[in-house]
Formats: sequence, structure tokens, C-alpha cells
Amino acid sequence: MDGHVVDELDRKLLHALEVDGRASFSRIAAVLGVSDQTVARRYRRLCAESGVRVVMVRNAEQLGQDQWFLRLRCAPDSAEAIADALARRRDTVWIGLMSGGTEVACMTLPRSPGDHDELLLGKLPRTPSIMEIRAHQILHRFHGGPDGWFSKFGDLTPDQVAALRPELPPHSGPAHLTPEDEPLVAALKRDGRATYPELQKATGRSESAVKRRLGTLLASKAFYLDVDYPPEIVGFPVAASLSITAEPAALHSVGETLAGHHEIAFAAATAGPSNLVATAVAKDTAGLYAYLSGRLGSLEGVRHVETTPFLRRVKQVTYRPLRG
Repeated sequence: MDGHVVDELDRKLLHALEVDGRASFSRIAAVLGVSDQTVARRYRRLCAESGVRVVMVRNAEQLGQDQWFLRLRCAPDSAEAIADALARRRDTVWIGLMSGGTEVACMTLPRSPGDHDELLLGKLPRTPSIMEIRAHQILHRFHGGPDGWFSKFGDLTPDQVAALRPELPPHSGPAHLTPEDEPLVAALKRDGRATYPELQKATGRSESAVKRRLGTLLASKAFYLDVDYPPEIVGFPVAASLSITAEPAALHSVGETLAGHHEIAFAAATAGPSNLVATAVAKDTAGLYAYLSGRLGSLEGVRHVETTPFLRRVKQVTYRPLRG
């Protein structure tokens, strides 16, 4: 299915998984009005042929952990190797080659201040083929993370979304993670749809204990389930990183407006020379130009936009080496 755009039912299935990544095939089938076997077959095909995966992701913002957007200018023959090495790290997401293959964009997802220091103050500065490091701390996320992109397109009706939304236990207080949670989190990072017997085996805890703890972690928003898929399969093969400078008084309103644009897959306020970073996706280059010169270009409060197309996505949520 590589290079092939999915059909309407596949899009609805992906949207359903975005609402609840652990919803049973029978529940999804009932909402979509098809058979259980059809949903199971479609899901397995998407996984096998397009690399679709449901995975648990740490919510850095909710856990109070710093997150950084990095732009690394590299020697021309080293950017791909650096991107691949970063992609293998557990503390990175959303890695791409940009600027004709001489620049790497990377989002960090550190588990601790030590992770952050080791990468930004240790590993990267000692890499001789990295010519320049631009680090932008994420200050506020407007869209992305647990906010699903498919929700912007209305593949499912509001009633269908409501029927799929998981029932989570009530939660109050700050999100937190204990050492005992690590085996559970690790298993769900490998497969967010792992069965409760599989999670029991991975953790050594009873199925009921695993189910309760997973519900608590999701209710606390310390973690969320994400659907990892190549955007080209849903008809958006063109992507670009946008570094936007907005008037300080307009920063929040510009960010909120960007979050509502269907072309924007991610948007956040940052520290650094620009104060917003976003990822725009489009069906083709003409579509990207239309967005930049139209809705974005006319947005009140925007002073400057630097557009850097992605040459290749190396990692979104999970890393899959290129097939030989």
C-alpha cells in the first residue's frame, strides 16, 4: 500500500483508532456499520502494508517535562546518518531531513532533565559533522500530541466519535509515573493494542490490575495512544516545517488559529528567534503554496514565515528503517 491513498473506510478506521486506539474491532465495526472481520482485515492490512501502528506516547506537557524542537545543520554527506541515529533514540519523535538533505529537524521527548542534558549538552555538540544546532524550547502546544489530526476532516460524525470515546475512571491531581509502570509503558510503546493477557505477561501483574492502572494513566493524561502512519497514505505527501514570527500580543491568537487549519498537523509556541513552529501538510506543492500565500499569509499578527520542506520523514512516533 506504500504510495497508495487509502479509501473512505480506511480513513474512518484510522479516525476511530485516533479516538480510541484500544477500541475493539467489534466496537469499531458497530460504529462504522461493517462487520468485525472487515475491520480486522483492514487494520491488519494497514499495519502490514503501510506500517500503521498504535503506540502509547508520553505526554511531556502533562508530566511537566521540557520538550525541544531542534534544527541541526549538517555536513552534506552526514545528515541522513545523523537523522537515523537520532531516530533510534527513545527520547525523540518527528524527525525529518530538510533543506535538500543538509538539515535535520527533530523533536525531543526527554524522560528526565538528564536525558535532555545528555543530548543537547553532550551528544550533539560532540558530533563533528553537525555544523550548527538551533534549539527551540516548546512553551505551549496548540495542536498535535493527543489532539488528533483526523478530527479536522470529519470522517466520523460527532455521534460516532462520542460512541467510540473510551470510558476512563475519574482522575484529579497531577499526572505521575511510578517505577512499577515502566514495564507496562514499554509494552504499550511497542504495541498500543496489546491484549490484557499480553500486558499481564509483560508486567507480572494481574489483568485487572493492569486494566485499572492503564485506565488511570490515560485518565491522568500522562500518556495517550497515538496512531503512527505515513501521511501520504491519506493523500498528503508534501510537508514543510514553518518557523513563524508573530507579534507578541498576537502570539496566542495566531497559534489558536493555526490549530484550526486542516493543513496544520502540529503547532506550538517556542522560545528562540521565531516564536511559533508548525508542520504543514498538503496534497502537492501547489497546495502548500496556496496555503502559505492564502490563509497563512493573510493571518493578522504574522510578521515572518520561514518555510523549509521536508525531503524525507525519518521518524514520526516510531522508527522504521527504509526497506531495502
